Amino acid sequence: MPLSGLRLRPASAGRLPLGALPATTPSPLQRLHLHTDRERDAQHHPSTVARFKGAAAAGDGSSQQPISPVSSSEAPAPGATAPLAPVLLAVAVACAGSFAFGFNLSIINGPLETIAAELGIAGNKALMGLVVSSTLAGAALGSLAGGGVADSLGRRVSFLLAAAPMVAGPLISAAAGDINTMAAGRFITGAAIGLSSALVPTYISEVAPTRIRGTLGALNQLCICLGILGALLVNVVVPAAAWRTMFQAAALPAALLGLGMLLGPESPRWLASKHRDAAARDAAVRLWGPAGPAELDLSRPAATAAASANAGRAAASDVDGGSPGTAVAQHGGLALLSGPAARPLLIGVLLFAFQQFAGINALVYFSSSVFRQAGVTSDALASAAVGATNVLGTLVAASLMERAGRKQLMAGSFMGQAAAMFAMAAGFSLPALQPYAGTIAVVGTLSYIAAFALGAGPVPALIVPELNPLATRGKAVSAAFVSHWVCNVAVGQSFLAAVQSYGLAPVYTFFGLMALAGAAYVNSQVPETKGKTLEQIEAELRSGAKTA
Repeated sequence: MPLSGLRLRPASAGRLPLGALPATTPSPLQRLHLHTDRERDAQHHPSTVARFKGAAAAGDGSSQQPISPVSSSEAPAPGATAPLAPVLLAVAVACAGSFAFGFNLSIINGPLETIAAELGIAGNKALMGLVVSSTLAGAALGSLAGGGVADSLGRRVSFLLAAAPMVAGPLISAAAGDINTMAAGRFITGAAIGLSSALVPTYISEVAPTRIRGTLGALNQLCICLGILGALLVNVVVPAAAWRTMFQAAALPAALLGLGMLLGPESPRWLASKHRDAAARDAAVRLWGPAGPAELDLSRPAATAAASANAGRAAASDVDGGSPGTAVAQHGGLALLSGPAARPLLIGVLLFAFQQFAGINALVYFSSSVFRQAGVTSDALASAAVGATNVLGTLVAASLMERAGRKQLMAGSFMGQAAAMFAMAAGFSLPALQPYAGTIAVVGTLSYIAAFALGAGPVPALIVPELNPLATRGKAVSAAFVSHWVCNVAVGQSFLAAVQSYGLAPVYTFFGLMALAGAAYVNSQVPETKGKTLEQIEAELRSGAKTA
């Protein structure tokens, strides 16, 4: 649904949402249960901010009181009528990490030459490249380590651990007087970015109501794009000589992430998987309203099985009323390569590989040169056009995510990227099109970016945590982002050499073919997750079911 369609309502003090009432006249026992819920909601959740802060406290609790069963006849689907403000606040805090991601990666572009001159490395392309590549290397390492941290310590604590180096790294770079200090600061920043890049989509998928999970998941990519645009604006407004101020500004979104997560809620699903039942119920109520525990009740078999796997116990066959034969989700390491966890892991790794080898970063790196060829001499204007197109396309994707679905958007996006690449390759190589090569390059570049933003950009980070079971979600998302960063570096390092060896048209043709392969893979192998709870998706993948 579109972002404008999200209805923000403060939590009612002492009243259940209208949709939470049973469809039929409640029995005396049901009325007593509903009255108790009202009293508890009035006493403990007087406002959105209080709910947000209270969930943080509950997330740290150790009480083992079981989650009270909630009949599906007593409550609607979780998130169907509950106030959205607590969820939106939690998602907004997490997305500060996404904004920091885009801002920190892009802020170096404008002042790089000035920084090189002040640090005494002007003209040394290798050391100048180190300033950029050290961040990418740190991001790959952070992604690799992040999954284990998130699964063992929880999503909220992992965010706090990521926020600290995400603040420290830019400040170290701002104070740098030599290349070693600058590279260290950029590496630390990259490690924090890598950790948060996997955490944000995982956290959003677990706290978002099913009906708008896709829309909220797309905010991750949107905030990355806004971070990139924010860095561009800073590069335009702030003189390059004030690059230390730019790096100091880069620490601000990370500080907001840390402060927000100090008060923010833990994922109720993660708490349930650790048998912290009272804390899980409290977090569910504060995020999703009185109907929230119903979703945890539905997920109890999967959550308890995951906890059993993590403890090394045998599969639980009947948990809290679950059906016999509930399979145990494997908990990581080599176990990710076999059994029910293997397929979603492979999907995540390949989706990010197709995303990168379809040429997105190469096109962005080369966009200024393309625009200059077309007569647009301002690099800032070229970057602004690319950035604005990316933001607008992602906004459209967010509005379509719950209607068109993840699979259709992603497949169509790859097809659009392929068409744009083939058109630009023809413009660069066919003599009849040479007079129009500049126009074709500009239109093709913006069309490619728009196509990317509609699906191949936001959907992989959204669908990977949706597809992976709770017990392996953190590690699987981390593996997917390791694929992202490794392929990103591979394309970035080989692009110019490939253009020099083979020419621009053959390289763009290769990117187009990779985009076509991505569309074919999505159509044949990737399940649709729109409108399904995470537990339904896990059950379908476990049984080998796929939807069109």
